[in-house]
Amino acid sequence: MTGDLLSQDEVESLLSAMDHGGPKKGPAAASPSRVHSPPKTRAKVTPYDFKRPERVGKEQMRALQTLHEGFGRNFAAKLSAFLRSMVEVKLTSVDQLTYSEFVFSLENPTCFNILSAEPLEGNLILDINPAVLYPIIGRLLGGGSDVGTAGRRPLTEIELRLVGRISNLFLDELRDAWENVVDLKLKVERVESNPQLAQIVPPNEVVVLISFELTIQEIRGMINLCIPYNTIERIGNKILANNWAAPGGRHANEETVAKMTHNLQGALVNVLVELARTSIRTVDLIGLRVGDVITTDVGKDDPLMVLCEGVPKFQARPGSYKGRAAVVIEGPVAHQTGPRKIPA
Repeated sequence: MTGDLLSQDEVESLLSAMDHGGPKKGPAAASPSRVHSPPKTRAKVTPYDFKRPERVGKEQMRALQTLHEGFGRNFAAKLSAFLRSMVEVKLTSVDQLTYSEFVFSLENPTCFNILSAEPLEGNLILDINPAVLYPIIGRLLGGGSDVGTAGRRPLTEIELRLVGRISNLFLDELRDAWENVVDLKLKVERVESNPQLAQIVPPNEVVVLISFELTIQEIRGMINLCIPYNTIERIGNKILANNWAAPGGRHANEETVAKMTHNLQGALVNVLVELARTSIRTVDLIGLRVGDVITTDVGKDDPLMVLCEGVPKFQARPGSYKGRAAVVIEGPVAHQTGPRKIPA
């Protein structure tokens, strides 16, 4: 009988079960194994938001990120030269969201450029934040580094023309960045100040948002490039890193070298012989007549310079061949000085 006795813990567990409406009778209710059985673990369920489907693959997103990181560096260099000031452009994020979420995240008014990108269908969006746009306009109009942001107002006609120069720089670099994927013909169709008035795709359409942070000294602002999914859906297989990335560290094989050599051997090369160089005043040049002599520092025994496509390649001495002026190649140039222009 001692084997059927319950411990104090088992008795308390049974009493607790009876207080909560548990079983009151039967051997199954008193079974210690039923009392101490661990609860079953539920399978982990990951929620899926049908309003924000991930239609762009992870490989494509990584390829877009790599592509636009290089674009940001090149655009920063071009913009720095244009503004004559140090500019930093850093890629901050590459995300996919709905078009309505993108539009409602923008300021109003803003610089909302609607782009055409043939041969792609539909439109792209280039949004330039006013926080960085107005200081750029002020600098282009002659302001200094302390130009602040203007009030919340749409751009004037003069300001739109100045912004067009910035947009064209952006589009030129974007075209070069995408040339290995597709040859884009980018153009600004129109500029809106209220982003909610430009519905280029349905509100629930998925878009790829590529955001850049632009820094000019102490001024910071965002530039956003919005690419609707239906625009790049046809070329989705081309937006992969292994398709557009330039190969590195590869050496040409013998067949490629032979083919390139064969093609180059038939190429025409412009060859010029420079007899001498000198400089005279404009009044003397105008007064030259037939029979006048132009003196130079080149002696009659000094070698002549033979240039191929403007690059010094050989040294030669003058002569004649079958009654026509000619030169005899004596050897290559010891130190190649690089391309230079020949006086007309």
